[in-house]
Amino acid sequence: MIQALFDYQREIYIAVAQHLKSFAANGSWLALLAVLPMGVMFGAAHAITPGHSKTLLAAYITGSRVRLSRGLLASLALSFTHITLAVLIAVLALPLVSIALGSVGRAPALETLSRGLLGLVGVWMIWRALRGRHHHHAREGEVVGVMAGLIPCPLTLFVMTFAIARGVPWAGLAFAVAMMAGVAITLGMVVALAVLFRRGSVAILERFGSSTARLATLLEVATGLILIGAALHQVLGV
Repeated sequence: MIQALFDYQREIYIAVAQHLKSFAANGSWLALLAVLPMGVMFGAAHAITPGHSKTLLAAYITGSRVRLSRGLLASLALSFTHITLAVLIAVLALPLVSIALGSVGRAPALETLSRGLLGLVGVWMIWRALRGRHHHHAREGEVVGVMAGLIPCPLTLFVMTFAIARGVPWAGLAFAVAMMAGVAITLGMVVALAVLFRRGSVAILERFGSSTARLATLLEVATGLILIGAALHQVLGV
C-alpha cells in the first residue's frame, strides 16, 4: 500500500508539472483556475502519504482535552505552516535550497527543530499531567500545529521551484494555496477521527469504573511519551 501511495504521488508530481508547463506556454488564467480544484485533490492525496505529522497530530488530539473546533484550528495551523514554509524557501532562498535540503524533498535541520520542539511539548504534557493540572492554554493546539508543520511540503517546494523556473511564480502560488486546502481537509479528517477515538475510549473505560481524571492523566502521559519518542528518534536516531 505504501508503494502504491508513492507511485500515486509520483503521478501527482508529473500532472502538476504538466499543468504548470501548459500555463507557462499559453498564459491562460482561466485554464489555470479550471484545474485549481485538482490542486485541492492533489493536496489531499499528498497529505495521505507518509509524513505531514499526521501521527503526532492525532496523538496530541487524543491525549489532550481540546475540543474538535480547537483540534481543527491546530490542523489548519499545521497545514498553513507546512505549505507556507515551502513557498518561502522557494521564493526567498531558491539558490540555497540545495544547501538547506539534505536530500530531495527533505529538510533534516527543520525536521530536527520540529521534532525537538514537539519533544519539549511532550515533557510539558507529562509534567502537567503528573501534577494533576489538565488546563490547556487557549492557543496550545495552534502552537503544536505550527511546530509540527515546520517541515516544508516537498510537493509545494517542487511546484514553486518549477513555476519560478518557468517564469510563472504566481501560478505556482495559486497551486500552493489550492494544495493547502487539500492538506487541511485530510488533516481535519485525522483530527475528527482522533476526537471520536478519544471520546469512544473514555466512554468504554468509564464503564469499567475508571475515573475521567485518571483517564485524562494516562492519555496525556502517553501522548507526551509519543512526542518525546519522536523527538529522540529524529535527534538521536534511536
